Amino acid sequence: MGKLIATVIRRDLLLAYRRRADVLTTLFFFVIVVSLFPLGVGPEMKTLRLIAPGVVWVAALLASMLSLHRLFAADYQDGTLEQMLLAPQSLAAIVLGKIVAHWMVSGLPLALMAPLLGLQFDLPPAALGVLFLALLLGTPVLSLIGAIGAALTLGLRGGGVLLSLLVLPLYIPALIFGAGAVEAYVVGVSPEGHLSLLGALLIFSGLAAPWVTALALRIAME
Repeated sequence: MGKLIATVIRRDLLLAYRRRADVLTTLFFFVIVVSLFPLGVGPEMKTLRLIAPGVVWVAALLASMLSLHRLFAADYQDGTLEQMLLAPQSLAAIVLGKIVAHWMVSGLPLALMAPLLGLQFDLPPAALGVLFLALLLGTPVLSLIGAIGAALTLGLRGGGVLLSLLVLPLYIPALIFGAGAVEAYVVGVSPEGHLSLLGALLIFSGLAAPWVTALALRIAME
């Protein structure tokens, strides 16, 4: 199973490399959204430090959603997804590989770029570290939950809008815990509680989402 997951990850990373413009569009959107807030709010550093966690997390959430519709769409259109469903290997393992690859090209770059963008909000170095850790734990949750929505809306007309309506309410816990960890540190409270809850959410979604997504794909293909 590990070899199967690694093969799927390599395949999807290669396809993402060939469609670099899509990946760069997501990153550019994230940078632009985060960078516009300091210009609109003004130079008051105390205000910027307070809004920084929410701004970065909301921008990461929206940027992650931009690429969700591509998770299964290309394979669905060229018939590859149908072959995956007919393969003797576990569909949940194939789905997990695709989710990991999606996170590596969408969520991981956002987490790596967030500390640099956080400098615009005058966050201290330790708070930038908490922000990075929170995004490192939270962005996989966004990909895992988003995969369920992408599978449920596969092939539907207006699926992008429906996908947003499905996954946005499910993203709220990750948004609260992720932004809350940085906010807690900024005001002088330990962020461990928020990070622990975010980690628990990652474990739960990591165990459940591949199986639920696989079931949703079978339903969508019938």
